[in-house]
Amino acid sequence: MTAPDLEELARELEELRFERFDLDTAWRLGCILREMAVADALPVRIEISVAGNVLFATALPGTSPDNAEWVRRKRNTVMRFHRSSLALRLECEARGVGLGARFGLDERDFAASGGGVPIATQATGIIGAAVVSGLPDVEDHRLLVRAMRTLRAEQTGQAPA
Repeated sequence: MTAPDLEELARELEELRFERFDLDTAWRLGCILREMAVADALPVRIEISVAGNVLFATALPGTSPDNAEWVRRKRNTVMRFHRSSLALRLECEARGVGLGARFGLDERDFAASGGGVPIATQATGIIGAAVVSGLPDVEDHRLLVRAMRTLRAEQTGQAPA
């Protein structure tokens, strides 16, 4: 699957801002992701976190403890840079340097790999992260974006984009 470019990722970040995002919203996003993953028998771990609190987490059949580590590292990347972890991967690849070398970060704690997307509200900005691990990183990213679009459509009463 071809990765989106950095411009598309920046547009997604703006498009996916929520009017409100509370505990119920986090739970609903997690449920949407889980329903999508179960429907397609995807072996993924899903986590929704806000303000450092994990509000939804699940691991589906086919995942391993390694997926929990990828989730943690992707979440750290999203929260450090307030961008998708896929955007960081693409930037690092374009510059020919890894995340650790470019920013002096320990790559045991940060991952430039798709599957982490910021959760942002119109009023506040970035408040958390939605993360998926288990598929190739572009597919992890696309699953998140599809679920976030579905949730935004539910909130606004419009069809998902």
